[in-house]
Amino acid sequence: MSGLLSFPNPVNEKAARVVAGLVLAVCVVALATSAHWLLAPLAVGFLLRVLSGPRFSLFGLLATKVIAPRLGEPRYVAGPPKRFAQAMGLTLTGVGAVLALGFGLDAAGDVVLVAMIVATGLESIFALCLGCKVFDVLMRLGLVPEKTCQACAI
Repeated sequence: MSGLLSFPNPVNEKAARVVAGLVLAVCVVALATSAHWLLAPLAVGFLLRVLSGPRFSLFGLLATKVIAPRLGEPRYVAGPPKRFAQAMGLTLTGVGAVLALGFGLDAAGDVVLVAMIVATGLESIFALCLGCKVFDVLMRLGLVPEKTCQACAI
């Protein structure tokens, strides 16, 4: 069971950027059409990726098995910061889904979608992972033990 609920380390950054691009596309559509219900499947996708990497995630499988292999040799990066970034995405989309769908706060859903567009845009287009940057800061502050990601220690 623990094998099913594990996150890869290292991670192919190209695949991570493809997943971010797919999430970006869904967030743009959701914002443009006020389809806040899309926050729910986005949150489920993030949950699946936090728990098991790309293994059970539609976007994760599409990125790792179909798209990223066509982008050339993999570029490997540490897994724990990417998992943390997925957890941040889960938190944002989960809160957005609850606020927009559960409480009818569409403006809150829009704010979450804009935040997701910024974060996934930076990741997919510029390889700038905001969740990874937060992870790094938390490591420097000692809030994430160095043993969690020895490859991340600078």
